[in-house]
Amino acid sequence: MSKPATKVKLTPEVAATFQNWCRASTTEQRLALRARIVLAAARNESTTSIANREKMRVATVSKWRQRFAQQGLPGLQDVPRPGPQRRYDETTEQRVLKQLDQPPPPGYARWNGRLLAQALGDVSPRQVWRILSQREIYLARRRSWCISTDPEFARKAADIVGIYLHPPENAVVLSVDEKPHIQVLERAQGYLRLPNGKTLSGFSHDYKRHGTTTLFAAFNVLTGRIPLVHHRQRRRRREFLDFMNELIATYGPEQPIHVILDNLSTHKPKHDRWLARHPNVHFHFTPTHASWPNQVECWFSIMSRQALQGASFTSAQELRRAMDLFIQSYNPRAVPFEWKKEKVRSVHPKRYYADLRH
Repeated sequence: MSKPATKVKLTPEVAATFQNWCRASTTEQRLALRARIVLAAARNESTTSIANREKMRVATVSKWRQRFAQQGLPGLQDVPRPGPQRRYDETTEQRVLKQLDQPPPPGYARWNGRLLAQALGDVSPRQVWRILSQREIYLARRRSWCISTDPEFARKAADIVGIYLHPPENAVVLSVDEKPHIQVLERAQGYLRLPNGKTLSGFSHDYKRHGTTTLFAAFNVLTGRIPLVHHRQRRRRREFLDFMNELIATYGPEQPIHVILDNLSTHKPKHDRWLARHPNVHFHFTPTHASWPNQVECWFSIMSRQALQGASFTSAQELRRAMDLFIQSYNPRAVPFEWKKEKVRSVHPKRYYADLRH
């Protein structure tokens, strides 16, 4: 004799809830199925009949019938499952970071995820990359740095930063430098249609050289504009002084001018006589091996990306004309730079990894 089916009784409110679950298109299918099982059981329908109609195992119907009879609505929810046992714990991350302090295997210049996984033995490459990504460690990335050994670094840097933050009253502050040896490259470029219908933009790997040119530029720190540029073949002291003379003629001999320069030899030696003839011009030199305080360097980067990178030129005159056109379009929308230098935590990779572990 078979065991009698579990009796199920529903209040009108619960029955209405189950009917809404069955009708609503947004109800999870697993909850709608369990609601249909309980509604049928409340009508005294047999477990076998319900299983045949819903095309499921009798044991499954009996399970939800009994769960609802014993626990009510909460019984229709899934019981939390423990899931698989964790394969990695917090010590795995420490092992990966510690392995980075060791030299890579013979024949390799640096670690990668596969080599780290092989060295650890029981950690997958995917887990290694996951740990490195969470720590923002990019093994293939290489950064360069230049440490200034100037004994007067603090004084020179403070002088330039002070001019940026508090410019002298009624004075013009100019950032001046040269961009030398700009290559004039001619190469085929445009759009390439592939057989699959896609279109790519780019340029040919082959190119033809048409010489180089040097750009002298002055960047007005207070307005963000480029008041003057010179195109020259060389960047000797003669060309630099010619550029400075034209700057003075542009603003007038009585206008106080503060010029920020790097330590290039053409800027510094034997300028005493020239500065003596121009008492309203004041030079401020960046620290040795630290040209980044010179804001015109930022503008050179903008011009290179927007006007030169990927372009093709057949002559030096065409290249110079392209730079002049860029300046004409740049000046009307120019704004001063909000210049700052963020503190670098550490430049040595091993010290950086050590800081992360602690």
